[in-house]
Amino acid sequence: MELHAFAHAKRDLPATALLVDRDAETRKIYAAYLKLSFCLIEEAEDGREALAKAISYLPDVIVTETRLPGINGFDLCSLLRQDASTSAIPIVVVTADAVDENVTRAQIAGADTVLIKPCKAETLGAEIGRLLDQSSALRERARAAREKTRQQLDAAGSVTARTAPRRTMLSRAHARHDTTTPPAVPPTLVCPSCERQLRYLRSHIGGVSVRHQEQWDYFECPGGCGTFQYRERTRKLRKPY
Repeated sequence: MELHAFAHAKRDLPATALLVDRDAETRKIYAAYLKLSFCLIEEAEDGREALAKAISYLPDVIVTETRLPGINGFDLCSLLRQDASTSAIPIVVVTADAVDENVTRAQIAGADTVLIKPCKAETLGAEIGRLLDQSSALRERARAAREKTRQQLDAAGSVTARTAPRRTMLSRAHARHDTTTPPAVPPTLVCPSCERQLRYLRSHIGGVSVRHQEQWDYFECPGGCGTFQYRERTRKLRKPY
């Protein structure tokens, strides 16, 4: 049995998984495997308890069934995506509802992955590892981009000092460009038309200078609703044209 050690991306700590299922035996099986992978476990048996624990503990990943008392799994996903504190947490839906329309419904509600029961603990563990690695990679790209920006600022300051009293205008030194590793990590957004999760395309770094730059993120809807632009400063999503 292959095991994966799930470490938190920012600190050398175990990742925390919230397991949501009305069946205690299912939670027990998944928890036992994930604990062997050095994963901390929180459990909930209904949707209301899961929502409260997700907001309180902010786990690194949430695993939920669709058929839950109180709040079903579809509505739980939607509520988690609407709350700013939980909107970026990866969600794995493990369900016995294998029909295509329920799988699509889970994806529209905000699930990053939908797995069909019976689902082996090893399969769930591998998917959790993939999602955590993906989140870690996004944060690492953002960190590298911020470091690059800092170096650009330092370089621009050195040029200004060497050429005084004739100064190099930062607006001329500012390289406006498109990138897939912007200073600010693009948020997780849903299409305002069909509510599917938008697919990130690229970012444009503009503005009047390096110190006063702006970021526009571009997304596309996998459902064919078109391309959308998100402005980091105003936090508004709109069609670019």
